[in-house]
Amino acid sequence: MSPKPTESETPAIELKAAPFDPRFPNQNQTKYCYQSYLDFYRCEKIKGEGDSVCKYFKDVFTDICPSVWIEKWDNQRAEGTFAGKI
Repeated sequence: MSPKPTESETPAIELKAAPFDPRFPNQNQTKYCYQSYLDFYRCEKIKGEGDSVCKYFKDVFTDICPSVWIEKWDNQRAEGTFAGKI
């Protein structure tokens, strides 16, 4: 049996969750998910890909949106059939 790692050997893990947004006060976070997805791609359209300002929106939508929805929306954007206005 290997010895338990000391605190200095344990990798630091930072857990974050999407912060509260007063525009979406209900338990159903579908609108918050969708709006954050739109905001991320709108931000990248304005600021350019990889801008650190846009990272906030990506962190939010990847945290609260089901990955199946994100894949579906990404495919729709690639095909030009996405319903959202980006």
